[in-house]
Amino acid sequence: MPDVMSSSRLIGVGVGPGDPELVTVKGVNALRAADVVVVPVMDSGERGRAEATVLHYVPEEKVLRVVFALNERTDRARREAAWDAAGATVAELLGAHRVVAFATIGDPNVYSTFTYLALTIGELVPGVVVETVPGITAMQDLAARSGAVLTEGTEPLTLVPVTAGAAVLKDALAGPGTVVAYKFGRQAGEVAEALRETGRIGDAVWGSALGLPEESIRPAAELDGQPLPYLSTLIAPARREGGRGGKL
Repeated sequence: MPDVMSSSRLIGVGVGPGDPELVTVKGVNALRAADVVVVPVMDSGERGRAEATVLHYVPEEKVLRVVFALNERTDRARREAAWDAAGATVAELLGAHRVVAFATIGDPNVYSTFTYLALTIGELVPGVVVETVPGITAMQDLAARSGAVLTEGTEPLTLVPVTAGAAVLKDALAGPGTVVAYKFGRQAGEVAEALRETGRIGDAVWGSALGLPEESIRPAAELDGQPLPYLSTLIAPARREGGRGGKL
């Protein structure tokens, strides 16, 4: 393993849900200041959403793809091997460069691959400084594009990855406040059923490919059980009564 100076920095940069205009000024500055920008890809190695966004701000020769087996959930050994290999690659980069940025869709501290990379690098490269730059999340973008209000007054906000199971989502929908579901596309039928059973389907909305040419934003009542894109996002707003300020 290379001898990495304590001044080496690994920066997780949130680049938002896909619309390049939603990358923050601080995020753009961090990407441009880095010596190299790492972007995660699946095994097939095709250009991902993070890379497509990054290329609006930095030249292609500065970007390096690293395989993370992003959707691997059944084969733990294969997933761990991919993380280890990715960590080793980034550790080598930190040995050759002072600043390495890792671009992640959304926010680096919200269900991000960066979390696993940072833990791995912390073990491989003692003394490295790990930082994050926050990014706009898919739920914020979908709320803005659809007009859904995420929270008012004292309402709670619950964020659920449907990869944890539709039952987890149903429990959240039975509670108070707004519920947001991430990565529900492959279980769209179960999600629609949970919304109907809990009486939350009327105001709910889902979206995918936000800010991209193939963007789709539709009422949840139109869900027909057909699979949707993996990264689809759902907002089921809180039940609100009493008019303006009713939840204060």
